[in-house]
Amino acid sequence: MTDLFPSWPLLTAFVTASLLLAVTPGPGVLYIVTRSLAQGRNAGLASVAGVAVGNLVNAIGAAVGLAALFSVSSAAFLVVKYLGAAYLVYLGIRALTRASSDEAPAEIASRAPRVFRDGLWVAILNPKTTLFFAAFLPQFMDAGANPMLQGISLGLLFVVIAAVTDSVYAIAAGTLGPAIGRGHRFRRMGRWLSGATFIGLGLFAALGGPDGRRMTTSG
Repeated sequence: MTDLFPSWPLLTAFVTASLLLAVTPGPGVLYIVTRSLAQGRNAGLASVAGVAVGNLVNAIGAAVGLAALFSVSSAAFLVVKYLGAAYLVYLGIRALTRASSDEAPAEIASRAPRVFRDGLWVAILNPKTTLFFAAFLPQFMDAGANPMLQGISLGLLFVVIAAVTDSVYAIAAGTLGPAIGRGHRFRRMGRWLSGATFIGLGLFAALGGPDGRRMTTSG
């Protein structure tokens, strides 16, 4: 086709594989669903946006050779891995200690940038995502094309597909939250659910091996 995308058979296979991966629930989906249930649809969508931008950064990093650095330097991989795990644990502790007072609509709206930032750093500080892109994208690239250009294009396409499916998860979970109830007990349960989930994801990220299993927006 061009240097941007591979031939149609490869591109079709890439889109199909990406869609299957995106709809499969994983740690990233759990992160977004938890945000949506505890803090509402807008918070869930803000998380989707943050994680998507972070995943795109990782895709670009893979395209320019950051994954090669992680492959040859266990120290670099471990530093970024444990920074990401620590940040998840921090989010969990913050959720557990957050005040339980009611929030006005203006306060909820002002929370979106922070939620976006949290999702962004959760995705960026996860070296497995870069390794996933480095392993997955080359399988669908034309040998004669510019590898960096085609890698970035395919990475962007994957992020868009995952963002769409994750938005469906966020909207569904955000709609379910008000149906369950917004009383004091529900908010307290939401805080504990958020905190336990984030801490659990942090431990999962810290203890999981470098097997390429990503914590992107879909898993």
